[in-house]
Amino acid sequence: MKREDRKQAIVNWLIENRTADLDALAARFSVSRMTVHRDLDDLERAGILRKMRGGATIEPGTQFESDFSIRELQETETKRAIARAALDEVEPGMSIIVNDGSMAAVLGARLCEKRPLTVITNNAAVMETLRAARDITLMAPGGVYSPKFNAYLGLMAEEALGRLSADLAFISAPAVSSAGAHHMDEAVVRSKRAMMGAARRCCLLVNHRRFGRTALHHLARLDGFDTIITDRAPPEDVRAALVTAGTRLIIAPPETAGADTAQA
Repeated sequence: MKREDRKQAIVNWLIENRTADLDALAARFSVSRMTVHRDLDDLERAGILRKMRGGATIEPGTQFESDFSIRELQETETKRAIARAALDEVEPGMSIIVNDGSMAAVLGARLCEKRPLTVITNNAAVMETLRAARDITLMAPGGVYSPKFNAYLGLMAEEALGRLSADLAFISAPAVSSAGAHHMDEAVVRSKRAMMGAARRCCLLVNHRRFGRTALHHLARLDGFDTIITDRAPPEDVRAALVTAGTRLIIAPPETAGADTAQA
């Protein structure tokens, strides 16, 4: 197997299994441990995975999140369920802010169902989906493109957002604890905070797997969000913190269930 084909096979394995053992990869591809080490080094430098003792993972860490191209392939059913519940918060005629991230990209693809809308986003996937949509006023705050996050970030975007006032902002986060929402990247945190400051209401979209985690940068306390939408009930300490914060919790049923959104 050629080296590039082998690296792609490693990525495919990680998308499905989240972690990979070094010895198992060496046996799977009939190569040495050192060869696998070099492949993992290349993929780590590309921001696709993080090496750990004895292997690699695409699970987020306090300073790591995998590339957008990887995340957009993961847990699509969960993202669709959360996006469907989020769409219930949107009414025609509203101005909506959608942040970066693969979860937000799934929501962005459905916003045409609630048009006419004004959509403000730094998410390149949402821009691509909505750029030719009828009855959607698409606004991009500008900034510098980040391939890793597939989004536009930086001072230009933050300053532009500071001059706007939208009805609702949809924010996603890779780590949420009773202390609040967290993210690994400082520039992403600044853009999300600017979006929250530009909206009258803020809704946090979060996969249940991200509860009980923290990351390097604190994004916001739980009372900074009016609503949190997730796919399963969070841990008890987070639920108690939500009650104290006065934040509404919506648990989206699986997409295949066909049931209405349940509110906790």
